[in-house]
Amino acid sequence: MITFTSVTKAFGPLVVLRDLSLTLAPGTVTAVLGANGSGKTTLGRLLLGLDTPTSGTISGLSGMRGAAVFQDNRLAPHLTAVGNVRLVLPRSATRAFVEDALKAVGLADESLRKPVRSLSGGQRRRVAIVRGVLAPSDVLVLDEPFTGLDTDAKALTLAWVRDRLDGRTTLLITHDPAEAVFLSATVVRLPAP
Repeated sequence: MITFTSVTKAFGPLVVLRDLSLTLAPGTVTAVLGANGSGKTTLGRLLLGLDTPTSGTISGLSGMRGAAVFQDNRLAPHLTAVGNVRLVLPRSATRAFVEDALKAVGLADESLRKPVRSLSGGQRRRVAIVRGVLAPSDVLVLDEPFTGLDTDAKALTLAWVRDRLDGRTTLLITHDPAEAVFLSATVVRLPAP
């Protein structure tokens, strides 16, 4: 059980999260919705240990491995799609395993051999999603992962993600309630800033 108890996060005089208490049950998906600036991304960064609370406590993270799909892709532009995904996998993961995952989200063979800098925005987004979801982890943060995907690519990728959450504790940060419904998530709404 991961528990946020009276967590406040401020950046100087700007309070982004105020007195947040939240429990994330093991192996469940929690979707965080709210207006821009309500602290959704900050909550994800706190969960990953990239930020610390200004006050309050977060318990249950000891020994947990985190992975994320951030809002920006954070890909190595000179590597191929396969190379980018393999960066986060154990050496035992085969090239065929990675190629199958990338093809499952709609990337064609020819796009797997190109440096990701030459791929479209939607293709790069899907590479980032596959990399984040396949990374070995106990906790997964998905920060607006499906933004920028066309309707068909989004449906295909959402289904692929849903089938690979593997009982991990997952935090989905989104503006789209339909994504929360599709992933059978418990919805938490953050108040407007």
